[in-house]
Amino acid sequence: MKISIYQMEITPGKPAENQQKVKAWVEKEVKHSKPDIIVLPEMWTTSYTLEEIHHYADDHGKTIIPFLQDTAKTFEINIIGGSFANKMDEKVYNTAVVINRKGEVVYQYSKVHLVPMLNEPQYLTAGQKVPEIFELEGVKMGLIICYDLRFTEIIRPLALEGAEVLFVVAEWPTPRLNHWKNIQITRAIENQMFVVSCNNVGSYQNVTYGGCSMVVNPWGDTLLEGSTDEEETLSVSIDVEETKTAREQVPVFTSRVPHLYKQGL
Repeated sequence: MKISIYQMEITPGKPAENQQKVKAWVEKEVKHSKPDIIVLPEMWTTSYTLEEIHHYADDHGKTIIPFLQDTAKTFEINIIGGSFANKMDEKVYNTAVVINRKGEVVYQYSKVHLVPMLNEPQYLTAGQKVPEIFELEGVKMGLIICYDLRFTEIIRPLALEGAEVLFVVAEWPTPRLNHWKNIQITRAIENQMFVVSCNNVGSYQNVTYGGCSMVVNPWGDTLLEGSTDEEETLSVSIDVEETKTAREQVPVFTSRVPHLYKQGL
């Protein structure tokens, strides 16, 4: 399975401009690499323009989702559509979407863990449903958004349900970049699955985003890592059979004794 990641520099508060930028990138990348899946970063339509997010947010995904659907159908490609500011009933959510090659919406998820360090709770509303399994090309996958990466409680269930790949879409800032990289490796090892992340680069209101989009295999080996400050494309081929091999050779899941574990932790 070939994956292309767009480590994008987002133009703050310019959804239409960012859409055109993504479309041009997809057209170029499909011709160049012919990936099965492309991955976009968190809040790629607006960046963290939180003070004006009600103005820039899409209305129930009526613009962004059809745009991604049309892009997927036109280029016959699966899209992990990052996330976008999504206004629903006068509340703004940080919503991720997955589109298959036919242009069908496979999965949607609104971020449940809002970031205090970036004042998300002041401007956004948290989703009320944790991530679930979805499938592309017959492969079970999961999708989380940025700060969610810190919460193993929502990731372990995906692995237990058979997820072989976890996608992480983010706008992760530079000051905590060591956390970003180390937690991804930890999540890959403890859940014995691929972790594929897409972060952005650039700055907005004194916050600099740290890039370092990554692909980590089920053994915790970093197959690919982006730069800290350059917009770029990361392309990689993964063999999801590696998840089965890792789980057979180190049988973590069959070694579990959940009846002894404390509930609710």
